Amino acid sequence: MKHVLFFLLLLTRLSAAAEAGGRAANTIVLDETGVKNLRIETVEIEEADFETTIFALGRIQAIPGKIAALSSRIPGRIVELRAALGDTVKAGDEVVKVESRQPGDPPPTIALKAPLSGLVTRVDLRLGDPIEPSNSILEITDLTEVYAVARVPEHQAGQMKPGTRAHIRVAALPGEKFEGELLRFGTSADKESGTLDAIFRLPNTGGGLRVDMRAEFSIVMSQRDNVVAVPRSALQGEGGNRFVYVKDFDLKNAFVKTPVTVGEINDRYVEIVSGLLPADEVVTRGAYSLSFAGASAISLKEALDAAHGHEHAEDGSELTPEKLAEKNKGGHGGEDHDPDHDHEHGHAESAEGGPFWKYTSGVLALLLIVSLLTRRQGARDEDEYDDEPKAGKPAQEKPANEEGA
Repeated sequence: MKHVLFFLLLLTRLSAAAEAGGRAANTIVLDETGVKNLRIETVEIEEADFETTIFALGRIQAIPGKIAALSSRIPGRIVELRAALGDTVKAGDEVVKVESRQPGDPPPTIALKAPLSGLVTRVDLRLGDPIEPSNSILEITDLTEVYAVARVPEHQAGQMKPGTRAHIRVAALPGEKFEGELLRFGTSADKESGTLDAIFRLPNTGGGLRVDMRAEFSIVMSQRDNVVAVPRSALQGEGGNRFVYVKDFDLKNAFVKTPVTVGEINDRYVEIVSGLLPADEVVTRGAYSLSFAGASAISLKEALDAAHGHEHAEDGSELTPEKLAEKNKGGHGGEDHDPDHDHEHGHAESAEGGPFWKYTSGVLALLLIVSLLTRRQGARDEDEYDDEPKAGKPAQEKPANEEGA
């Protein structure tokens, strides 16, 4: 029993040492300049609503009821054109003057005014061109509100209802985010692609949206409460090796590489199943660059020494009296210091391998010792059992010559 307790105690110490070594290996400490160069930004984790989304592609379209054509009621020719393609006009502005074909000196002219406010999206005639009442001179489109039309697979369209929200990104405006609401579906499906048009009403507050721009849709299908999630920019790694950088709770400008288990991923956030707790601060901007900052980073020992005001071990753990005595004993300041011995000792340490192999070798050696002790104890118990008299049989006496031996 004593051997088992000793074994568990040793394993605990080895685990603590491995944890301290892991902190040193996974902690990156930067100076102020490094933080500014990498543009590090963090966000505090908290439980929030998590949306399950589906992805779709589509285009921006004008609302048909907000497109107007300008024409003349009389035949004639254009003598003044005050609007060009891409100009913004207001309702009531004079944009075209038409000279009538009726005789006169000069011939009578009429002014044509913009029927609505918006953007001149098409100009069909030039200055001096003859016109007829059936001709359209130019087209004006009100783009204060537009349609964003997504091509959604039919089986997913069946799960959507009017009012469904969508996060919409437009390739031409990468810095802006748009929110749309499902208005209705198209009148027919596309036979070749098996998709159905989902029409979202989208406010064009900044006025940057234009007809036929390419759009990406993240359509919200469901929502869950109280989910721990991080922005997608915080998640690093691939496949089964996923991790984030968490701001160290103790050291300034220190970030710990923390493995995480992920759940669902939407267009904005990643669900964290395990590895993080609310109130942890994770790195969002600059997380990818931190993977390459180790070479220029400050060591964990130096940072802890400066923060706590006393010396620490190389792995960042507290420098206990035993470790301090061992360090002083093996230091280079003694009177009998031998440079050749230090050179050989340095090579020996580098050849021994990292802490993992040291801990593994120690555990294996301990298991071997426990096995030998167990076998020896078993052999001793077996000898004692053989010396006891068998039931119903007297103990055999040793020959006289053996007794006198």
